[in-house]
Amino acid sequence: MSIQARIEDKLQSLGPDYLAVENESHMHNVPADSETHFKVTLVSERFTGLMPVKRHQQIYAALADELAGPVHALALHLYTPEEWQARAGNRPDSPHCRGGGVPS
Repeated sequence: MSIQARIEDKLQSLGPDYLAVENESHMHNVPADSETHFKVTLVSERFTGLMPVKRHQQIYAALADELAGPVHALALHLYTPEEWQARAGNRPDSPHCRGGGVPS
């Protein structure tokens, strides 16, 4: 199973209304087909009443094995359904890494 698929599978435990896991490794200075940099957008009722740090802690707990090993970077965009609706289903774009591309 790919790292992306493992992340998607583990985050199902948070009961997402919406979940997108994007492999952004290609935007960084890593070998082709790497799975090291990810962006997660997750919408869940479980985030209601929680400050962002508490939301992030839930993700870190669910992905402890991946964060201890192959995942180098994880951008998190975590919303309640109401927050997601207020954003019209939009989340920020990731910046391009200054060292992006395939290593020489």
